Amino acid sequence: MINDPVPANALVIYKGKPALVKDCADGKITISLQNSGHIKVREKDIELIHVGPVKDFNQIECHISEAAVREVWELLSDDCARGSPDLSLKELAALIFSEFTPAAAYSVYLILRDGLYFTGSIAEILPRPVNEVEAEETKRNEKMRETGERAQFLEQIKACLKKPNNISSLFTDPVYARFMQDVEALAYGKSAKSRTMKELGLGETPEEAHSLLLKTGFWAETVNPHPSRFGLSPVSAHICPDAPEQEERRDLCYLAAFAIDNAWSNDPDDAVSLENTICEKSGKTLYNLYVHVADPASSITFDSPAEKEARDRGATLYLPEGAVRMLAEDSLPMFALGLSEKSLALTFKMTIDESASVIDTEIFPSVVKVQRITYEDADAEIGSNNSLRALYELSQKIYRRRINQGAVNIELPDVHIKVSDGNVEIEPIVNYRSVSLVRECMLIAGEGAGIWAASKNIAFPYISQEVEMPETNKQNFEGLAGSWQLRRCMRPRILSAKPGFHQGLGLDVYSQVTSPLRRYTDLLAHLQIRAFLRTGRSLGGTPQAPLSIDEVSARLGFCEAAAAAAVQAERASENHWLMVYLANKKDSVWDAVALENKGNRMQVIIPALALETQVALQKNVIPNENVKLQLKSVNIPRGEAIFMQKTEK
Repeated sequence: MINDPVPANALVIYKGKPALVKDCADGKITISLQNSGHIKVREKDIELIHVGPVKDFNQIECHISEAAVREVWELLSDDCARGSPDLSLKELAALIFSEFTPAAAYSVYLILRDGLYFTGSIAEILPRPVNEVEAEETKRNEKMRETGERAQFLEQIKACLKKPNNISSLFTDPVYARFMQDVEALAYGKSAKSRTMKELGLGETPEEAHSLLLKTGFWAETVNPHPSRFGLSPVSAHICPDAPEQEERRDLCYLAAFAIDNAWSNDPDDAVSLENTICEKSGKTLYNLYVHVADPASSITFDSPAEKEARDRGATLYLPEGAVRMLAEDSLPMFALGLSEKSLALTFKMTIDESASVIDTEIFPSVVKVQRITYEDADAEIGSNNSLRALYELSQKIYRRRINQGAVNIELPDVHIKVSDGNVEIEPIVNYRSVSLVRECMLIAGEGAGIWAASKNIAFPYISQEVEMPETNKQNFEGLAGSWQLRRCMRPRILSAKPGFHQGLGLDVYSQVTSPLRRYTDLLAHLQIRAFLRTGRSLGGTPQAPLSIDEVSARLGFCEAAAAAAVQAERASENHWLMVYLANKKDSVWDAVALENKGNRMQVIIPALALETQVALQKNVIPNENVKLQLKSVNIPRGEAIFMQKTEK
């Protein structure tokens, strides 16, 4: 607060800026601001630094000598060390400028506000200690150097954007690479803002950041940012559960057990066996289908570190560049099937009648002798191997029952994308007979487990689904166009602790139990099964009661979000590597199949890539008609490949 009346034409400070007093009346002071006209303020809102008179702002212009300021600071630092009193603004101005003019007063105010040599207020100014000034000088020098380097960096970026092929070595220099850290954070989805993108006038989106990183050479095309964008860890789980304890297990080593999978799979978690028996009452054939499943719940318990880590991840993330596992890599030798001569399993034994319906399910720990075999080899042996042939024939009965119960059969091309040392390989997934063999056995195991859990009132992770079939007045197609139509009818699945009809599969009740190494919901089902079995049998592990329906529902809600993120990241990553594969194939020609007309465009699928896209029509085509497409451009950051219909000349 100013004690004496402020005279007209005095120099004051208002909100950190100089102002000239014009008059005082009725408790209000009228001041003039530089380039801002006149305003009325209260006395407490201003600081008087010189009584004037100051007619205009030209009178406060003054050159500040850095040397003179430093000389006075050094002198005062010595005095301060000896206990000399604080200085007023007027006293400091007299020392630096040898006079107290409006210009000198304002210059000292600027020196005080700068804060390098002096601190305090207008009334009490103190010289800063030597160590503080030296530290501040170092900081400012670094900032000046940084500002110059950043300006040079931005100019180089702009030049590169004008001539994309002119990528400077500047961008690989670690001195400058730090300026792209905010761009990388935006591209990875770890930040929503980027100073560099803003200063370059570019959009602050992950796609725009990705594009800049590619154009400037900071990133190679092989960098896949999508898992990070979905908040997923780039490394597998690290908490390895303990080895299973000794417990009573049924010895099933006499059965022929087949773990049938893709050639590239290295975490087998299910195998199948079959025994036929004759029903004593009816004399009809009964099938005892055994689905042996990896048994991580033999040592993992509710809320253990490994269970919590798996719950957080929701599922193993399968990327073209490798798997990021839900359970630690070190646990695979303990639980995966067929990696040693004998394997520990949780076996689901379904007794199935001639109509392929489940009439009984038994679940128990077992020891099995598993033969690993690829789909291709299994197909080759179905004709000569009695066990495989019997399994295949039963699987076809199960399939027909599901179709009769309204199951939806969708067959669209699929591919396996693999990345090795940055090279992308795309391999069509063949629809082997043994694929349907395994699929039907896994589905009926899920059905049997669901029936078993429901009969015992165990809270369980059930899956249901509705299907909205095409309107009868619309044309329905066969072939790929028909499968594409059907897929659009599928509603999202519902994961619940209560059983429900799965219309898509044609099953009254269904749960997934055959991939506890890959999906948390399967592991949760196993934990519930084992908790129930321990109440009536002497199984290994710490006794735990099954979770309540509310506890299971809470776990399902939590893990489903994580599993959904994994699915989205897998799809985005596969599309990313597909774009990388196509990036150097401009003008290449691809065989496609028409799926649906969309005005002057056509929805098509390229079977060799399992890629669905839309193209502008050069000539009319109908669904399921073969068309030739020519690749015109690829945008990796946006995940877009643009094709044109190629017509014969």
